[in-house]
Amino acid sequence: MNPRILSGLTAWWLAAAVSSAPAQPAPAPATLADLRERLTAHVSQPHFAASTWGVKVVSLESGKTLFEHNAEKLFSPASNSKLYTVALALDQLGGDYRIKTTLYAAAKPSRNGTLKGDLMVYGRGDPSIHGRWHGGDVYAALAPLVAALTNAGVKRISGDLIGDASFIQGPPYGSGWDWEDLQYYYGAELSALTINDNTLELAIQPGEREGDPCRLTLSPATAYVILSNRTETVTATGRRNIRTYRPLGGNVVYVSGQMPLGITNYTETVTLHNPAGLFVSLFKEALARQGIKVSGQLRTMDWLDRQARPSDWDKLVELGSMASPPMRELARNIQKPSQNLHTDLLLAHVGALSESDNAPGRGTSEAAGIRQLRAFLDKTGVPRDEVQFEEGSGLSRNNLTTPNATIALLQFMDRHAEAAAYLNALPIAGVDGTLRNRMRGTPAAGNVRAKTGTLRWANSLSGHVTTAAGERLIFSIMLNRYAAGSHPPARNEIDKIAVMLAEFSGRSE
Repeated sequence: MNPRILSGLTAWWLAAAVSSAPAQPAPAPATLADLRERLTAHVSQPHFAASTWGVKVVSLESGKTLFEHNAEKLFSPASNSKLYTVALALDQLGGDYRIKTTLYAAAKPSRNGTLKGDLMVYGRGDPSIHGRWHGGDVYAALAPLVAALTNAGVKRISGDLIGDASFIQGPPYGSGWDWEDLQYYYGAELSALTINDNTLELAIQPGEREGDPCRLTLSPATAYVILSNRTETVTATGRRNIRTYRPLGGNVVYVSGQMPLGITNYTETVTLHNPAGLFVSLFKEALARQGIKVSGQLRTMDWLDRQARPSDWDKLVELGSMASPPMRELARNIQKPSQNLHTDLLLAHVGALSESDNAPGRGTSEAAGIRQLRAFLDKTGVPRDEVQFEEGSGLSRNNLTTPNATIALLQFMDRHAEAAAYLNALPIAGVDGTLRNRMRGTPAAGNVRAKTGTLRWANSLSGHVTTAAGERLIFSIMLNRYAAGSHPPARNEIDKIAVMLAEFSGRSE
């Protein structure tokens, strides 16, 4: 072969080999200038041209800002809003605080154990009454309340069983929630009497033969929600296609679609209207299992009912109560899985405590909670115009904040008496919560502790990271209006920044 041709082929092969070799990861940033250059290059890539980044990184040790980009601009934080609500609750109530659910009656039971008249279950927004913390048994979750009644000597109730949810005033939805969210578990109704996250699990199994309706089962079992079964069993080679729909303000769930033969263990989560009604329905069953009979009807009261028929609270007798886990545990149950209902109940609880109980004409508990949040942020030094919230969980697309404000909040809470509870509530990258599957196999895994935030056009991540040099940093990363197309999704692009911070081997000073 001609040596020139051989030489050309060799050069071509070498070039092809180099071009097909896997790209080597960029070296970790070793200097502050290098880190800033890398972060600037990342957020300035052409596929972000139509979107907006907001980033701020600060050292908790030196107080120095390592990087900022649009840190003063307002962004939709999504569930980063929970950082603010949980901070407010820990600051105002403390880590040991517990939310009580109380039993009231007009008088104590008679000697033979008969409670003459009604029994009222008065809720204050305890979000923890759920079967999943009791091996899936919702009645075990209600057991402390049943025990409180038996300890008071009650064996029979001659009157009605009333679920009073009037402690929280206002609509059962957060301000600014999208109506489509209300069909899903993350948009469940708010109620001062909350049970099982105000949802039911719907198990769907195929019928015995093709063409049969599917078999539908609610858990916990209840007649409070009615199922309209419009499903069909199809051949084993068919496609599963199940849809649920509950018209707002009602408790009929329409289930339609197809389920192939042979499929098992398929479940959907359905929401319900007026959760206080489900609470007293399940509580009555819990009482019956302990031999306590309720002769009257089941009733519920909300804030509007209570305004129309105010109670003479001084004349009621407290028969007993049950309490939630401490606030620091409630904080974990909010932040780790990013639980919307629990967060908005917490904001409403703080708001309701700040108002005179049952005072006529007072506004919503949510609005009162937002006022308390503004007062708290004044104490942290966050400018009021940099936080514009209307609810607590971030499900509202109208909540706005800046990376500047979030950093100021994180700095304040790092010095707070409840700093450990606040930090320990955050998801850990590659380990648990909403970060359990993110940043695995990187220096950020087991290191980054941060709150996620996800809506359709809003993604965020704010929290703590320790660098390769051992320096503690806080960061707030927000990406809005990003349409990924063929590029990596928003969470991947955000995670790259957190990994860069974990890899950073330099110092802020």
